[in-house]
Amino acid sequence: MQALVRITLAVISSAAVFATASAQDTTMDKPSFYASETATVSAVVEEINHETRVATVKKADGELLTFTASEEARNLDQVAVGDVLVAQYQETISIEVIDGNGMEPEAAAAVAVARAEEGQMPGFAAMDTRVATATVEEINIEANTFKLKGVDGGIREY
Repeated sequence: MQALVRITLAVISSAAVFATASAQDTTMDKPSFYASETATVSAVVEEINHETRVATVKKADGELLTFTASEEARNLDQVAVGDVLVAQYQETISIEVIDGNGMEPEAAAAVAVARAEEGQMPGFAAMDTRVATATVEEINIEANTFKLKGVDGGIREY
């Protein structure tokens, strides 16, 4: 029996809007792994030029960051000096062993982006999900490592 591993990596990031990924069921009879990391970063608007779209923000550690907001950033005229910008980022990975009889390694990806409507407070949400299956080439219990053969035929050790 050929064993495959399905690897799902989801990255969710947003500013002013946040969506969470649901936890997966871990009661499977085959080995699996799930991990998630979330970070929140905030900064105070120190300067903003609505005509040039250049803004300077001050991070919590005092560092100043200057950037030009793209035309994709709607409703920038609602942002003022003193406003707090909040960005949240979540990355999850799940790995599960599945029966792989007759299957070959493969990969797929999906990306979704949403932004605030005209007149709403500025904000956006983005999600980038990748799912891949890889063939289990070797498991070394003593070293706590395993090797997977991916879609490109390359073998990586984890």
